[in-house]
Amino acid sequence: MTYRISGRALAAAVGAALLVPAVTAATPAAAVTPTVSCTSAKTGLADKLKKDITAALAGRKGTVAVGLYDRSTKTTCTLRATSAYDSASTVKVTVLATLLWDAKKHNRYLTDTETTLAKAMITKSDNDATSKLWKQLGTTKIKGFLTAAGMTKTTPGANGYWGLTQENVTDEQKLLKLVTAKNSVLSDNARAYILKLMGQVVSSQRWGTPAGAPSSVALHVKNGWLQRSTHGWRVHSLGTFNGAGHDYMISVLTQDNSTMSYGVTTIQNVAKAIHKDLVPTTSGVTRYTPTSRPSEAFVATPPQG
Repeated sequence: MTYRISGRALAAAVGAALLVPAVTAATPAAAVTPTVSCTSAKTGLADKLKKDITAALAGRKGTVAVGLYDRSTKTTCTLRATSAYDSASTVKVTVLATLLWDAKKHNRYLTDTETTLAKAMITKSDNDATSKLWKQLGTTKIKGFLTAAGMTKTTPGANGYWGLTQENVTDEQKLLKLVTAKNSVLSDNARAYILKLMGQVVSSQRWGTPAGAPSSVALHVKNGWLQRSTHGWRVHSLGTFNGAGHDYMISVLTQDNSTMSYGVTTIQNVAKAIHKDLVPTTSGVTRYTPTSRPSEAFVATPPQG
């Protein structure tokens, strides 16, 4: 039996055959830009935070990672939470936590020298003090604390370059959670000591995540910055905040900034949005305005960075 195929049907069949290879050989889609993700037990808060953090970052250059956790409203926000960054001076909180964790293991108090070094390291971001404690502890003890803390993606900097420790927002938030609530890793006294020093940071270094925090909230901060030949300026800020019915912590890590102050502004834009949404202003409550001349201590890095 002979079948006749119309010219139109034949053209359609040929066209379909020609289309198949084009579909299978399509170029991969461009990488999707990470977006802010938020969840909350408080109705409407997650959507508001996502919208406002996204707006705070609109038009800003650089690569930004954000972590927020508020115990009181069970609110979490993340952006690039697993991306690794050079720690700069934010690792100093980890150094202090390791020192206290190790002292607890050996059932001893800190020595006068350790207390002096710890205070200088946190409140003034003293690099010499940090290097002495880093050398005293050694990477074996630091890795021991990281394991105990569940900070599995944090890698201590090699050859004494503690500022090149690799960290991410997820691990920094784990650290801040340990510092701010009872746990088996850090004693209550150790946690209180870390918060005390983070609450005494000199004003020229109290920038970043505290920006926009209401006066009804106690703030604790540790910042860091570092310039290298690749990825420009890294500018970071860790903060914990307690009061006005809230207990929250913010980590913002940034790189690819053109200047230090550009990175500071990016972090403070995000912080202001978070504080405003979590703790709306009531009458008589002012909001914290950081110094207009932020500073930090230069972190030692290998030549040519």
